Amino acid sequence: MFDTQQAQQILPAAELIHSEQTVNEAVQRLATEITQVLAHQYPLVLCVMSGAVVFAGQLLPQLRFPLDFDYVHLSRYGNNMSGGEIYWRVEPNKNLRDRVVLVLDDILDEGITLAAIRDKVLKNGATAFYSAVFAEKDTGLPKPCAADFVGLPVPNRYVFGFGMDIQGAWRNLPAIYAVTD
Repeated sequence: MFDTQQAQQILPAAELIHSEQTVNEAVQRLATEITQVLAHQYPLVLCVMSGAVVFAGQLLPQLRFPLDFDYVHLSRYGNNMSGGEIYWRVEPNKNLRDRVVLVLDDILDEGITLAAIRDKVLKNGATAFYSAVFAEKDTGLPKPCAADFVGLPVPNRYVFGFGMDIQGAWRNLPAIYAVTD
């Protein structure tokens, strides 16, 4: 975790990957794509805390169909810059039996977290699982699951902004940045 001075020094040294306008356009496009698929299914939307809160907050008002909403909270990163073991803080709370579930997450990196959520949701009786990620990292490696809806690609670098943090800081940025090498 950074102190204020350290956090302030990160942004000027970072590279802008996707502007605020590009981010907003991606959210609008995702809303259209999700609506085409799920508008008549009354899905349960699960927001993956804490990273997807900004994405969910921008996306949900653009989904013009009835839905149910809840959240899950799990992490592989904490305030670290590399992933570790999955730790569930809050598992799916609603009854998932016979539900169509849409999970919103900030980034599809290695796919381990999303695969764990998918497995938990389907094990708990959901009839269908969909996922929307705001960003997908181009790792060049196979992933254990793919997202149904992807906002923007990001390079295989540490990215932050629009819900994604760097050691706890800068989730609140309206654009996507990458740490410079």
